[in-house]
Parts: sequence; C-alpha cells; structure tokens
Amino acid sequence: MLKANLLFLVIISIFINSCKDPDEVPANDTGKLTIQFFHYYDGARVKFDTLGYVNEAGNQLMFSEIQYFISDVTLHYMDGSSYLINKWKDIHYVDSDILSTMTWDVYDSIPAGNIDSISFTFGINEEKNQSFMYVNPPESLMFWPDILGGGYHYMKLNGKWLNEQQQLSPFNFHLGIGQLYDNQGDVTGFIQNYFRTGAVLPVYSSYALQINQGQVSGVAIVMNLESWFTSPNTWDFNEWGGEIMQNQAAMSVGCENGKDAFILSVPVYPN
Repeated sequence: MLKANLLFLVIISIFINSCKDPDEVPANDTGKLTIQFFHYYDGARVKFDTLGYVNEAGNQLMFSEIQYFISDVTLHYMDGSSYLINKWKDIHYVDSDILSTMTWDVYDSIPAGNIDSISFTFGINEEKNQSFMYVNPPESLMFWPDILGGGYHYMKLNGKWLNEQQQLSPFNFHLGIGQLYDNQGDVTGFIQNYFRTGAVLPVYSSYALQINQGQVSGVAIVMNLESWFTSPNTWDFNEWGGEIMQNQAAMSVGCENGKDAFILSVPVYPN
C-alpha cells in the first residue's frame, strides 16, 4: 500500500533527521502554525448520527462522537530537519462535540521552511499518561480506570451498528492501555497500545506547508474513519462486539488499523 509505505518513511525519518533547536533559530526566522482537524469517511465529511456508512466487513454504521489525544507532534521539513512542538502544550485533545478543540493554535514559534509531513503519537505515551493530570472536563472525562491501567483513553469512537438481528446496537470503539489476565480473570500486567504515526501530503499534491517569517500558516490533519475498520485488518463488529476496553486482542487490531488513518491537507479542508 503506497500510503503505508510513505507513512513508514515518515516514521523512520524521526530517527534519522536532525532536529531544529528553537533556541538556535533567530526570532525573525520563525512563523506561527494553526492545525485544524477533520473527520472523513470514504472521501466525504462525516455526518454524525446518520446511519449509512458501511465498512469492509459489510457492517452498517453510524457515528455519534469521536474524542482523542495526539501528542509529541513533530514537523518534518523538506530539507530533512524536524521540529518537535512542545513549548507550551505537547498534548492536544480533539472532540467532535467541541468546536474549539478542532483548531489548535500552536504556541511555539515555528522555524521557517517547507514542511511535507507531520508525525505524532496517537494517544499519550507511558511516561506522560498519568492518572489525574487532567482535573477539568472535557479531558478529565477521558480517564481510563486505574484497574485497567490508569491514565487516559487514547480515543473514544462511539456509535451504533446494525447487528446480525438487524437491530441497532451501540459500540464503544475505545483504545487505551491493554491488560493481561490470568485464568481467574485477574489483571496480571498491562500493555501500552499508543503508537507513532503520521500524516503526509498526497503524492499528487503540488503544495507544501510553508512556514513564513512573521506569518500564520494553516494545515489540516484529516482522520479517515474507514481506515480503523479496513487496513490491514478487516474489522467486523459482529465478531468483536461493541465493548473492547478489556479486550487486548481487539485493541491491538484497532491500533494496527489506525496507523494509516491520517492524511495531511494544504490548503486546509473547507468547513
């Protein structure tokens, strides 16, 4: 898959590219960045609470809401360098029910140059994902029970599917820390399911994200919801059911599918 190969190259670049040190970049060589977040399904904006989406397994779906964290966002420049966003906020929360979260006005002064990809952690890494670091909603409502590993959900994707009895059944496609269980059903350990992924400009794009001195640039990170249920694993709600928080096998499949769920758009997608 071309998209997956491009994504792999982006992730590898995290380790081989040099990083721009903001303390060494003159202030007059920087600009500002605004990131907007959009949710699409098969090339069109998602219409929430609308039945009619069909995944690869043939499940008819409707989506009610989506909430998630991305963190440790890294901008990759066409000259091979990179810049980590971390001056004020290194974790951003996106909530389809809260319009303000769909736009991130990045605090950092971003080094000028042309950017062709962005990589990030989907969720929050083990070191940072600590219980009670958010005391106010909406972020605090993303808590992951301590008995299941603590910290916070990586994502809540909620909706309904038409089950085998042709009845609408709710699903909570929730990703977070996984658990290991013994024969008695007691938790014996935890598995960190956060993953590094990214968003790249389409290969046919004639654009690059240009950070210009003294100007504010905009870019969109687009989540393609169908990818969570398609590649590399075909997701069947009739097989996995509607609750997966305590099913590490299901969460592992979901996280594998999510690694190519994002693309980058310049200019920003229309509202």
